[in-house]
Amino acid sequence: MRIVIVGAGFTGIQLAKLLINEKNTVVLIDNDEDTIRHASNMLDCTAICADGNNLDTLEDLGIAKADALVCVTSSDEVNMITCSLVDAVYPDILKIARVRNYAYYVNTASAKKKHSNDFNGKKRPLYGIDYMIHPDIEAADAIVQAVENGAVGNVLSFDNSDFEIARVTVSAGSVFDGLALKDLRSKTDVKFLIAYINQNGTTSLPSGDTIIHADNILGVLVSKKDIPDVLALCGSKQKEIRRVVLIGAGRIGTIVAEKLIKPMKGKFPRLISGLSVRRNQDFVIIDSNPDLAKVASEKFPDARVMCADPTDKGFLQEEDILSFDLAICATHNHEMNMILAAYLESLGVGQSISLVGSSAFGEIAQKLGIDVPVPLRDTVVDSIMSHLRGKSVKEIHTVTDGQLEIVECEVTSESKAAGKALREISNPGMYLLLLARKSGLEDYQIVDGNTKVYSGDHVVLICTSEKNAAVLELFSR
Repeated sequence: MRIVIVGAGFTGIQLAKLLINEKNTVVLIDNDEDTIRHASNMLDCTAICADGNNLDTLEDLGIAKADALVCVTSSDEVNMITCSLVDAVYPDILKIARVRNYAYYVNTASAKKKHSNDFNGKKRPLYGIDYMIHPDIEAADAIVQAVENGAVGNVLSFDNSDFEIARVTVSAGSVFDGLALKDLRSKTDVKFLIAYINQNGTTSLPSGDTIIHADNILGVLVSKKDIPDVLALCGSKQKEIRRVVLIGAGRIGTIVAEKLIKPMKGKFPRLISGLSVRRNQDFVIIDSNPDLAKVASEKFPDARVMCADPTDKGFLQEEDILSFDLAICATHNHEMNMILAAYLESLGVGQSISLVGSSAFGEIAQKLGIDVPVPLRDTVVDSIMSHLRGKSVKEIHTVTDGQLEIVECEVTSESKAAGKALREISNPGMYLLLLARKSGLEDYQIVDGNTKVYSGDHVVLICTSEKNAAVLELFSR
């Protein structure tokens, strides 16, 4: 593929790195000389200092032959205008724009929903943008998903599937400590797969001979109902979440509260089993900004909203916050989120979710004991990469520092894997096929070497980032 990226900030560079690793042709444009000089020193691609919203410049750089245009400058207006400009001349190019103005995103989504029939293949997309990405929406969705999965660690869910990939740390002396993967089956009847293993900071695909040690981090593919059993085998325990404190009533905190409070109807449906509770006693929102706290109290009458300093131990004790099961730290200050989450856990709060800047800070957060760090920038990169994979690719998730990727895709009629058993196309160390869903059926199933995949089937696989293109070529072309 040939991809033109306008904007060489963190997101633009991370996208370029991933795409270059997959042997795509990347052109990176930014109008800041220092930024583009830094990018050109880091990346093996064409990096040009120019205005990306100039059609003549884009045409000189080969936009006519590009497969996709991604606009991630610091200006929403530049991103949107650039996509609109290119769409007017080259409508077949996939166009993705990141926007930070919530009104732009909401109004566009509302217009698409209201006139869904008109935009269902009959008209060009609004502003010529095929996919509009809002960082706050992506981060809030990731936080909510973590809450719904009990905050046991970063958990990936898949559409129409009862299976999840849970990130679990092995405790010393647990059943798994010291065992080879091929011997795990003798220790339990629970059906699961080890998708990846992180040992000494390096994440890799395991084999049957891989030995698990204490403090290793496992990516375990398992049914939702069996997660407590797997945690027990690793020496951990899934805690019931009854009381939640959300710190930060800004944009992301508000979106999180909207998604968690509105469907509750008196209780958390997935987190509180058969227990009727008073919501204002079990969902607390704290913000030190009086204006944000006032808006939140008006917007969420079913929550207990307080304007206070969340680092004040006396206040936390007086309001009984330290007995809560989960703290969600979602302020705009990402470093403060990490410190506060670790501080609250040290004082007695059961579990914590912290919004952080990137996966690098996510690693630091986990070392501080934070259960689920949510990297804002990386959620945006994952979302954009998912859209760049093509129509057959439904979703993509990077694992830890991007060494591995988990991909949901459809097996196409051109696939070299179609009609073959997995043992015939296996490639240890390159990829692992985890789940398959037969065409026309709703449920995914864990696969084994005898499983055959056919055109129209949906599969979930994990592969090394540098071999992603080759693996997708095998399954979906």
